[in-house]
Amino acid sequence: MIAVREGGLELEYDLPKEATADDRARSWQFPVRVFRPTKGAMQLLNGSELEERVDTWLKAGDFTRADCGRWIFTWNAFRMECDPQSVIKTLEAFDLRSADIREGVTYQDSEAEGTGTLTKKATRPDGATFAVEMGVDPGALRRARAEADVAAGEIMQQPVTLDAALRERAKERVTGTRTVTFETDTAGNVRSRTSVTQVEIQGAAGKTESRTVTETVERRAVSGG
Repeated sequence: MIAVREGGLELEYDLPKEATADDRARSWQFPVRVFRPTKGAMQLLNGSELEERVDTWLKAGDFTRADCGRWIFTWNAFRMECDPQSVIKTLEAFDLRSADIREGVTYQDSEAEGTGTLTKKATRPDGATFAVEMGVDPGALRRARAEADVAAGEIMQQPVTLDAALRERAKERVTGTRTVTFETDTAGNVRSRTSVTQVEIQGAAGKTESRTVTETVERRAVSGG
């Protein structure tokens, strides 16, 4: 934390202390400074600094701004992300402190359709467990699959437009649930969040695909070194 401001906190996120110069050269996103309001989304504070790092990163890889958004395949596949605002989405995916986790609170998830209500599942001497179950968002899942099709097309040099991929994925019937479980300490601070997504996808030809994905984010103490 850098400072306490009216309406929220000013925070800085960075790579671990043991990060090498090469690690930092590959990660233009960090360090990043943000304002996290008591209510609402995070706000980027050092966007111009990140823009400069993006230019340095592109130049080092012999790329230009025209390459931004493309998928590149080296040892693995990655998207050329050049937008400093994209860091906010990355941080929010790992930020456990912003969630208001209490019995009866309405909860919303970016991969779920609508909202759900948190219920207390267990009480322990060191905290409690809360959970919520929601239906998956078919549109979000179809879009993610379409974007994966675009990436695969670029890598295989068989390009497909996002619009074409979306039209094809729109033929699929998507059903499923997303269950999110929180573990809190005695003060109500979230220690971990586990999301389990179970989906069934039926293609236009009748073929059915079932998938279960589990994601866990956990807070751990870092030694001061």
